[in-house]
Amino acid sequence: MVSAVFHSPLEASQALAAAKAAGETATAAAAPPLAQAPPRPTREPFDWRALFGRLVPPLVGMALLVGIWGLATKSGGEFPTPSATFDAAVELFSDPFYSNGPNDQGIGWNILFSLERVGVGFGLAALVGIPLGFIIGRFATMNRMVSPIISLLKPVSPLAWLPIGLLVFKSANPAAIWTIFICSIWPMVINTAVGVQRVPEDYLNVARVLKLSEWKIATRILLPSVMPYMLTGVRLSVGTAWLVIVAAEMLTGGVGIGFWVWDEWNNLNVAHIIIAIFVIGIVGLLLEWMLMAVAKRFDYS
Repeated sequence: MVSAVFHSPLEASQALAAAKAAGETATAAAAPPLAQAPPRPTREPFDWRALFGRLVPPLVGMALLVGIWGLATKSGGEFPTPSATFDAAVELFSDPFYSNGPNDQGIGWNILFSLERVGVGFGLAALVGIPLGFIIGRFATMNRMVSPIISLLKPVSPLAWLPIGLLVFKSANPAAIWTIFICSIWPMVINTAVGVQRVPEDYLNVARVLKLSEWKIATRILLPSVMPYMLTGVRLSVGTAWLVIVAAEMLTGGVGIGFWVWDEWNNLNVAHIIIAIFVIGIVGLLLEWMLMAVAKRFDYS
């Protein structure tokens, strides 16, 4: 221990202050630095130009369509004007789910019945078509055996299958579902098979080296690679199914948007037919958007 000799009280106080300052400096140096708050993320400005580019052209196109329609019907005639059609739509959708018997129901019930038929027929086609596409794409023998049958039946008009359904099922509803099934199965089979055939051969060689079972090859190797092709086939199938159900219901009768259109034609209510055309298009567009969202969810690229 070293003792210091101070000649005056002033020197002692100065030494004490210097020692205190040195102790505070050492403590500050030994203490860990304070954590700095992370900078706040800067919010990007909203892109109004992109929103303008997306919304304005479709609105202009629709306005152009309505304008041409209005000019074409300005002089009168049997074809209704846009304003008369709009008034009929307001009255029609004020009570879309009324029911006055099996042949007099609101447009809402007719849309739901058509969607139900499309859902059942499309679901059955998916249960059969997707596994069949995997088998055709995976095994060359099955491909050579089934491809001529698909090439023969695929170009046949879907409505040509309707009499076969009526003959077999003896009822209009299962006959319409059968028509949906037979017309929507081909896109799923073909697109799934093409996707399986385009899987890189290296993946399959690794599976052979690892001695994976056929089930593991299908679920862990083929399915992720084939998913974009398969979902494309699903989109095409749904669009075709919704297109065909309207024509099938016109021929079979009963309840459905197709039968409703034909019934309104028999009543010479052209405004309701135009409304049905827009409704069919909007429902088909919503179905396609829904499947596009599903496709983006399963996009592995």
